[in-house]
Parts: sequence; C-alpha cells; structure tokens
Amino acid sequence: MNRRTLTFQADLTPQESQIARLAADGLSNPEIGTRLFLSPRTVQYHLRKVFIKLDITSRAQLCRSLSGS
Repeated sequence: MNRRTLTFQADLTPQESQIARLAADGLSNPEIGTRLFLSPRTVQYHLRKVFIKLDITSRAQLCRSLSGS
C-alpha cells in the first residue's frame, strides 16, 4: 500500500469514499447524486473535500489514487 492509499482509507468519511469510488468509475455528479439521493452540488462539495484530502486536482488522479498506483 502506498501513502496515498493509506491516507484514503484513514481520512475519508464513508460517504466521501463512496462518492470517490463512483466518480472514479466515471459517473458524473448528477449520476452520483441520483444513486445516493444527493444533489449534484452536494456531490461536488464532497468531491472537493476528497481532492483536498488526497492532494489531487482531477478525476484522473482520483482513479490512480483509488487503484493504488
């Protein structure tokens, strides 16, 4: 496990983790919101927190962080 994977597991809330995984799977904010009964703006808020916690700036980096690469 690399440092970023450890950070991911240690710092993200369960909801942030779920949203991060759905975003990494390619779902849009509205699609994630529909699945989780959240507004797209709430999804955006949680993703912004995920990006800050993982020190990343894009969904591509999110995919790499979740895969442990």
